[in-house]
Amino acid sequence: MTHASKNAPAAANGTPGGSHPDRYKWIALSNTTLGMLMATINSSIILIALPDIFRGIKLTPLAPGNTSYLLWMLMGFMVCTAVLLVSFGRIGDMYGRVKMYTLGFAVFSLFSVLLSITWLDGASGAMWLILMRVGQGIGGAMVFANAAPILTDAFPAGQRGLALGINSVAAIAGSFIGLVLGGVLAPVEWHLVFLVSVPVGIFGTVWARFKLRELGTGRVTKIDWWGNLTFAVGLVALLVGITYGIIPYGHSTMGWTNPKVLAALIGGAVLLAVFIVIERRVAHPMFNMSLFRIRAFAFGNLATLLAAVGRGGLMFILIIWLQGIWLPQHGFSFASTPLWAGIYMLPLTAGFLVAGPLSGVLSDRYGARPFASGGMVLAAVSFGLLEALPADFSYVLFGLLLFLMGCAMGIFSSPNLAGVMNSLPPDQRGAGAGMLTTFQNSAMVLSIGVFFTLIILGLSSSLPHSLFTGLVAQGVPPAAAHKVAALPPVASLFASFLGYNPMHQLLGPTLAHLPAGKASYLTGRSFFPRLISSPFHAGLVEAFTFALVACLVAAAASWLRGGKYHHGDEARSGAAEGAVTAPSSPAVLVGQNARATAAKVAPEG
Repeated sequence: MTHASKNAPAAANGTPGGSHPDRYKWIALSNTTLGMLMATINSSIILIALPDIFRGIKLTPLAPGNTSYLLWMLMGFMVCTAVLLVSFGRIGDMYGRVKMYTLGFAVFSLFSVLLSITWLDGASGAMWLILMRVGQGIGGAMVFANAAPILTDAFPAGQRGLALGINSVAAIAGSFIGLVLGGVLAPVEWHLVFLVSVPVGIFGTVWARFKLRELGTGRVTKIDWWGNLTFAVGLVALLVGITYGIIPYGHSTMGWTNPKVLAALIGGAVLLAVFIVIERRVAHPMFNMSLFRIRAFAFGNLATLLAAVGRGGLMFILIIWLQGIWLPQHGFSFASTPLWAGIYMLPLTAGFLVAGPLSGVLSDRYGARPFASGGMVLAAVSFGLLEALPADFSYVLFGLLLFLMGCAMGIFSSPNLAGVMNSLPPDQRGAGAGMLTTFQNSAMVLSIGVFFTLIILGLSSSLPHSLFTGLVAQGVPPAAAHKVAALPPVASLFASFLGYNPMHQLLGPTLAHLPAGKASYLTGRSFFPRLISSPFHAGLVEAFTFALVACLVAAAASWLRGGKYHHGDEARSGAAEGAVTAPSSPAVLVGQNARATAAKVAPEG
């Protein structure tokens, strides 16, 4: 059973039939770009708004037992989208990508409304917000999984790099626009952080419903329930284990030895192994393993995974660097640092805006490999240069390095996405896009866990001693100083991240018993930033080294994708540029048989 628009059948080049095929592709691009912007702005908007949100619901996130609320406010949206992307992409292939995409817009808007009318306080309010954020994540997964396939259907192969480049630029730009927008709206009224999405969501839903067309074709098959179940539970367990691994356990500064964390990590890995076995045996798998026989698809996904591992935790670490150390030392109050951290990160977005569309256009002509590989090499160079910066850097140099990093991400992302989507059979584009984004989002959660772990290891090696001696020197009783120094370093990181004054949070009532001058110095803009800068920078160097290596391996993986390749090239010309038929494959057929055998075609370099 196929699904195609009655009014606009698909043309051979992927654009709709009728008299205005060119107009439709720009409608599809503008609507999906709006959808990506909305979803990614909301994925990051709460990062800067968290202090105002927690004050609004009258909950202290750093109090014992409340850290999990903080983590799930940060990670819930990302975990939910990572788990559901492949399923929603596959359902879009079967029942209509536009239907799933439009439903995603509507679901996102509904949960934005529910978030904006939050009336609960304390733990109940936090749970409500977390659950509604998960609901937003469901809508976001529908949008993410189907936006790229809709564009791939609408644009001819020679223009997909441009279209997907603009779309991916919107996704990255949205994540940084959200930082600034959250910092502007939250101090006025924290409900506005969620309310701002409602009119955009309603407009986008109506626009998609009446203007987007089903151009893809698909077959209604049985849903792979066992595959969906094992994948969802396994991935959730794995990501939850990574998330809780950075929370202290017992006398340890982190939770990697926590039996529950180990059980989640091991159990998740086992379930994902079972999932792979299931997918190789069922007739209609959720995760089509045969797609990995397409070399451009397999190595494009591997490069995506490694690139996201390398840069996924970058935004969090840079924000902590700015908020906890640099901005206070340069005259900014702790309360104002969240907004200014978002503003000072804008060169990263600017670099992406410059490089993303340009590299997408060039990849349409020359193929993805030189740009995707070159972008990852440039990202590795950027990490190496960031390592060389002192903790108290010159912002001009820091901004230039952020711009360079943004360019590197743009040079990689747009061609890589276009290369992967071009390699897919038309009826597998939704599932393939879901796989790609699942790898990316899951790797970002892993990256955040790795970055935080390396930073905390750097802090725990010297911060407790420095903190104890510094506090005692300022008249803090040794018992109180020891208690503060013994606290896990993650408390200091989260305090800085939330824009709280760390010493106010850590010393609490002890400040009232100190001379006014010493209390003022301890809670001022210089004591804590100077204390933390050296151990933080030691961890930062380790994290950047890890990211540098990951980017270099991603560059190598991207190079192995082969030359310029579009699915179906073999059927039209007998051999794609840089592509040969695998010796064990049957001959590639023309027409309806091309799709069935294209998964066995492997482009060579």
